[in-house]
Amino acid sequence: MMKFIMENRFQNKTGIIILAAGNSSRLGRPKQLLEYKESTLLKNTISEALNVENSFVIVVTGSNRDLIEKELNLPEITFSFNSEWENGMSSSIVKGISELLLLNPECEQCILAVCDQPFVTVSVFENLIFESNKTKKGIAASAYAETLGTPVLFHKKYFQELLELKGQEGAKKLIKKYTHDVVSVLFEKGNIDIDTEEDYFKLIS
Repeated sequence: MMKFIMENRFQNKTGIIILAAGNSSRLGRPKQLLEYKESTLLKNTISEALNVENSFVIVVTGSNRDLIEKELNLPEITFSFNSEWENGMSSSIVKGISELLLLNPECEQCILAVCDQPFVTVSVFENLIFESNKTKKGIAASAYAETLGTPVLFHKKYFQELLELKGQEGAKKLIKKYTHDVVSVLFEKGNIDIDTEEDYFKLIS
């Protein structure tokens, strides 16, 4: 029965890839494991993602991999280790998409998310899916602070270009390149992320 559930999980059409490979250099400790809402920043993001219907969750780790994977110990998610995490965000996106296609070659779309947006919720993910379906746009990007960013949904037609990203390039490269195929989806407080101790202090105080 468990084997059937595991296999069935990967037939879901939306893959949610949570990028959690960075070494939090500006913070000086793993931001993924910062305490938040009786949990951690990363676990909070994962919990919200797991509530999205018809989806499966991949967490890309890198720096502090052992610490993070031990802390989570969640059978519902798939870990994917990015040994090249020091090469920048693109390497984690490439790793995540590669893992997604391995688990579910028929996957229709994916959402790229980061682990340090504390106000991300299941609704944020669901709104991206809803707006993409409604508008038939291939990219649904979160809108905040006069910019478009994560979480961001990509239709499978963009998977190949995501696999070709290099260095510090991220999803924004495609958002800017294909503006005609982008729908923006409001994400209140999406501009709040945790990069420094000051950011974290503001969040918890």
